[in-house]
Amino acid sequence: MSDFQLVHTCTMPIRWGDMDAFGHVNNTNFFRYMEQARIEWLESLGLASVGDSGTGPVIVNAQMTFLKQLQYPGDVLCHTLAGQPGRSSLETHFELRRADDPATLVAQGSAKVVWVDYASGRSTPMPDTLRARVEGERPLKVDAA
Repeated sequence: MSDFQLVHTCTMPIRWGDMDAFGHVNNTNFFRYMEQARIEWLESLGLASVGDSGTGPVIVNAQMTFLKQLQYPGDVLCHTLAGQPGRSSLETHFELRRADDPATLVAQGSAKVVWVDYASGRSTPMPDTLRARVEGERPLKVDAA
Protein backbone atom coordinates (compact mmCIF):
# COMPACT_ATOMS: atom_id res chain seq x y z
CA MET A 1 0.00 0.00 0.00
CA SER A 2 1.29 3.45 -0.89
CA ASP A 3 1.79 6.11 1.73
CA PHE A 4 -0.11 9.34 1.19
CA GLN A 5 0.67 12.66 2.87
CA LEU A 6 -1.82 15.37 3.82
CA VAL A 7 -1.13 18.38 1.59
CA HIS A 8 -4.33 20.46 1.77
CA THR A 9 -7.58 20.81 3.71
CA CYS A 10 -10.57 22.89 2.68
CA THR A 11 -14.29 23.24 3.23
CA MET A 12 -16.95 24.04 0.67
CA PRO A 13 -20.70 24.52 0.95
CA ILE A 14 -23.21 21.88 -0.02
CA ARG A 15 -25.48 23.77 -2.39
CA TRP A 16 -29.20 23.14 -2.74
CA GLY A 17 -28.62 22.40 -6.42
CA ASP A 18 -26.11 19.65 -5.54
CA MET A 19 -29.01 17.43 -4.48
CA ASP A 20 -30.98 15.21 -6.81
CA ALA A 21 -34.59 14.01 -6.87
CA PHE A 22 -33.77 11.45 -4.16
CA GLY A 23 -32.99 14.21 -1.65
CA HIS A 24 -29.25 13.66 -1.33
CA VAL A 25 -26.15 15.05 -3.01
CA ASN A 26 -25.85 13.50 -6.47
CA ASN A 27 -22.78 11.30 -6.90
CA THR A 28 -21.38 13.47 -9.70
CA ASN A 29 -21.05 16.35 -7.24
CA PHE A 30 -18.63 14.35 -5.10
CA PHE A 31 -16.25 14.46 -8.09
CA ARG A 32 -16.77 18.23 -8.26
CA TYR A 33 -15.87 18.56 -4.57
CA MET A 34 -12.72 16.52 -5.25
CA GLU A 35 -11.92 18.71 -8.27
CA GLN A 36 -12.42 21.93 -6.29
CA ALA A 37 -10.13 20.71 -3.50
CA ARG A 38 -7.43 19.76 -6.02
CA ILE A 39 -7.67 23.15 -7.77
CA GLU A 40 -7.51 25.02 -4.45
CA TRP A 41 -4.37 23.05 -3.54
CA LEU A 42 -2.71 23.77 -6.90
CA GLU A 43 -3.73 27.45 -6.67
CA SER A 44 -2.10 27.65 -3.22
CA LEU A 45 1.13 26.56 -4.96
CA GLY A 46 0.65 29.02 -7.84
CA LEU A 47 0.12 26.13 -10.30
CA ALA A 48 -3.56 26.10 -11.24
CA SER A 49 -3.35 28.25 -14.35
CA VAL A 50 -1.52 27.44 -17.57
CA GLY A 51 0.07 30.88 -17.81
CA ASP A 52 3.04 31.31 -20.13
CA SER A 53 4.44 27.83 -19.55
CA GLY A 54 1.85 26.02 -21.69
CA THR A 55 1.92 23.11 -19.27
CA GLY A 56 -0.43 21.97 -16.56
CA PRO A 57 -2.35 19.17 -14.89
CA VAL A 58 -4.61 16.65 -16.58
CA ILE A 59 -6.57 13.97 -14.76
CA VAL A 60 -6.11 10.57 -16.39
CA ASN A 61 -8.38 8.61 -14.05
CA ALA A 62 -10.61 9.23 -11.07
CA GLN A 63 -12.65 7.02 -8.76
CA MET A 64 -14.89 7.49 -5.76
CA THR A 65 -16.22 5.18 -3.06
CA PHE A 66 -19.47 6.47 -1.56
CA LEU A 67 -19.93 5.53 2.09
CA LYS A 68 -22.68 7.88 3.36
CA GLN A 69 -25.17 10.28 1.83
CA LEU A 70 -24.84 14.04 2.09
CA GLN A 71 -27.77 16.43 2.28
CA TYR A 72 -28.18 20.18 2.13
CA PRO A 73 -27.52 22.31 4.18
CA GLY A 74 -23.98 21.85 5.38
CA ASP A 75 -20.36 22.03 4.41
CA VAL A 76 -18.02 19.39 3.02
CA LEU A 77 -14.61 19.03 4.64
CA CYS A 78 -12.07 17.67 2.16
CA HIS A 79 -8.58 16.40 2.94
CA THR A 80 -6.27 16.17 -0.07
CA LEU A 81 -3.42 13.71 0.21
CA ALA A 82 -0.59 13.09 -2.24
CA GLY A 83 1.54 10.05 -2.97
CA GLN A 84 5.19 9.92 -3.95
CA PRO A 85 5.59 11.86 -7.21
CA GLY A 86 6.86 10.26 -10.40
CA ARG A 87 8.52 12.11 -13.27
CA SER A 88 5.30 13.64 -14.56
CA SER A 89 2.53 12.06 -12.48
CA LEU A 90 1.16 12.11 -8.99
CA GLU A 91 -1.48 9.99 -7.27
CA THR A 92 -3.89 12.02 -5.15
CA HIS A 93 -6.35 10.75 -2.58
CA PHE A 94 -9.34 12.58 -1.11
CA GLU A 95 -11.34 12.11 2.08
CA LEU A 96 -14.72 13.84 2.23
CA ARG A 97 -16.59 14.42 5.48
CA ARG A 98 -19.30 16.75 6.76
CA ALA A 99 -17.68 19.71 8.49
CA ASP A 100 -20.12 19.31 11.41
CA ASP A 101 -19.20 15.60 11.76
CA PRO A 102 -15.49 15.37 10.88
CA ALA A 103 -15.10 11.94 12.45
CA THR A 104 -17.39 10.31 9.87
CA LEU A 105 -15.96 9.57 6.44
CA VAL A 106 -18.68 9.99 3.80
CA ALA A 107 -16.61 9.29 0.68
CA GLN A 108 -13.08 8.65 -0.42
CA GLY A 109 -11.69 9.07 -3.87
CA SER A 110 -8.55 9.31 -5.91
CA ALA A 111 -7.29 10.84 -9.11
CA LYS A 112 -4.05 10.46 -11.02
CA VAL A 113 -2.66 13.82 -12.08
CA VAL A 114 -0.29 13.95 -15.05
CA TRP A 115 1.56 17.12 -15.97
CA VAL A 116 1.35 17.71 -19.71
CA ASP A 117 2.52 20.07 -22.41
CA TYR A 118 -0.82 21.25 -23.79
CA ALA A 119 0.52 22.01 -27.27
CA SER A 120 1.98 18.55 -27.83
CA GLY A 121 -0.44 16.64 -25.62
CA ARG A 122 2.50 14.73 -24.13
CA SER A 123 3.56 14.35 -20.53
CA THR A 124 6.30 16.61 -19.24
CA PRO A 125 8.16 16.72 -15.92
CA MET A 126 6.04 18.20 -13.16
CA PRO A 127 7.10 21.61 -11.84
CA ASP A 128 9.82 21.67 -9.21
CA THR A 129 7.45 23.67 -6.98
CA LEU A 130 4.96 20.81 -6.90
CA ARG A 131 7.60 18.12 -6.47
CA ALA A 132 9.30 20.03 -3.62
CA ARG A 133 5.99 20.60 -1.86
CA VAL A 134 4.93 16.96 -2.03
CA GLU A 135 8.37 15.62 -1.13
CA GLY A 136 8.60 18.24 1.63
CA GLU A 137 5.38 16.86 3.12
CA ARG A 138 6.77 13.34 3.47
CA PRO A 139 7.39 13.69 7.24
CA LEU A 140 3.66 14.37 7.80
CA LYS A 141 2.73 10.74 7.10
CA VAL A 142 -1.00 10.07 7.20
CA ASP A 143 -2.43 6.57 6.80
CA ALA A 144 -4.97 6.99 4.00
CA ALA A 145 -6.25 3.42 4.22
